[in-house]
Amino acid sequence: MADPGIIVLVAATFLLAGMVKGVIGLGLPTVTLGLLTAALDLPTAMALLIVPSFVTNAYQASVGGHGREIVARLWPFLLMATVTVFLGASALTRADPALLSGLLGFLLVAYAAVNLAGVRVVIPVAHERWAGPAFGIANGILTGMTGSFVVPGVMFLQAIGLSRDALIQAMGMLFTVSTVALALALQSNSLFTGEQGIASTLALAPALAGLAAGQAVRKRLSEARFRKVFFLGILVLGGYIAATALA
Repeated sequence: MADPGIIVLVAATFLLAGMVKGVIGLGLPTVTLGLLTAALDLPTAMALLIVPSFVTNAYQASVGGHGREIVARLWPFLLMATVTVFLGASALTRADPALLSGLLGFLLVAYAAVNLAGVRVVIPVAHERWAGPAFGIANGILTGMTGSFVVPGVMFLQAIGLSRDALIQAMGMLFTVSTVALALALQSNSLFTGEQGIASTLALAPALAGLAAGQAVRKRLSEARFRKVFFLGILVLGGYIAATALA
């Protein structure tokens, strides 16, 4: 991490990732892992993500006015998304890192393709009792394996018909508990060191600067247009990561 080029890359990555999150309410882990995994190994990229992800998502989870409603409705989903992170993280010390990077790439491609295609899945309230824990388990395992909190958890939150503000706050809650679980899981597998913790803390400044800039842009830019550009970028990043892993 002492390499000036790497320091600049990390700072620029978190600045961009914070800006994306400020505009559309998600994307900090996706952009961070997508860019840093291309230059660093996946466990290191995941470790650097911890502090900026926790702080920005805790803030997102605390605003919106729907906190009690979300917890009462979605606690089984959030619980399972948290506890199963440890199962996925155990693969980081056993599986080939290239395979996990490839999995991350394919997840990013799938997530971007689904959104660009305009596919919308609807889960009736009557099915949330079983769907919530099922999606939570899948999300937790994939979070532990890849560091990405998005697939399929955000798809589930989009499918249950939350209002726009409630959706953004619910994503903040999911990302916050996932970040805490990921930090503990990485530490238990000796993949989150004190040096990485310091580097992650230093990455908070550009992430917050980007977040503030993104929130300012959000007021002026068409969210629909930005989302399209964002998902096209994620599609390219995911394809690059997957292709590099398989090379």
